[in-house]
Amino acid sequence: MRRSLKWLAVATTIGMIFILIGGALVTKTGSGMGCGRSWPLCHGKFLPSEITPELIIELAHRLVSGVGGIMVLALSVWSWKAIGHIRETKFLSLLSFFFLLLQALIGAAAVKWGQSSFVLALHFGISLVSFAAVLLLTLLIFEIDKKFDADKVYIDKRMGFHILGVSIYSYLVIYTGALVRHMKASLVCRDWPLCLNDAPSLPSNIYEWVQMGHRAAAGLIFIWITYIFYLAVRHYKDQKVLYYGWMISFILVSLQVIAGAFIIFSRLNLYIALLHAFFITCLFGVLSYFLLLYSRSKRKHN
Repeated sequence: MRRSLKWLAVATTIGMIFILIGGALVTKTGSGMGCGRSWPLCHGKFLPSEITPELIIELAHRLVSGVGGIMVLALSVWSWKAIGHIRETKFLSLLSFFFLLLQALIGAAAVKWGQSSFVLALHFGISLVSFAAVLLLTLLIFEIDKKFDADKVYIDKRMGFHILGVSIYSYLVIYTGALVRHMKASLVCRDWPLCLNDAPSLPSNIYEWVQMGHRAAAGLIFIWITYIFYLAVRHYKDQKVLYYGWMISFILVSLQVIAGAFIIFSRLNLYIALLHAFFITCLFGVLSYFLLLYSRSKRKHN
């Protein structure tokens, strides 16, 4: 049974990634109204007669989200029963399903009644919380066999401050990025990293402010994670989970910045845009794992 639970956990984690990337694809291709104002059906039908690319993308995303929701529910219940004795299991089980349900309701409300860009930008971040909870559940399941031992990790106050701070701040970066997409402000600044356009100047409208705000936020998180990686190299080499974890985080945030730049240079290439969403998804997953380790370390040394 334990092996079956592992397979379900891995499949659900991958499924959550597809849900997140699918949501970004819907936004990037403007397919949110591919099924009209009808939900969960498409134009009020199981099989619409007029098939468009937008309809296929939107309907596929709904199907993947529906299957993913069932998998998350199954994983939550099974984990609760199988490893409920582990302190974090029940909380993560509830968190994963609740936030996935919440993002589905927000998506449905956007289709039925419409929402502002500021509300829709929450959609991706809410899905990310569910993904992180599923990922952590998966890691808890694999921890049982001691395939990797993170119980010995000690996180001091300095590293704990950075973990907590950069994890919370990453959510702001994610929100501003989602806001850029939903406001269709991705190409409002045709240069990178500055918004020069015809001449150097401060942003002149809300779209440029949102775009440059996101770039500034992304630049700061790159500098912050680079500094934490430097600390890990200098002071935490003996703690392999922290050392390699921050190395992975540095690589992911670097790829995130590079992808963001190439979105501008390529004039919104779809594949690069989806990679951009993928890198931030993986980075948020790593930061969430650091939060789990920090909560354990703090509990053990209090």
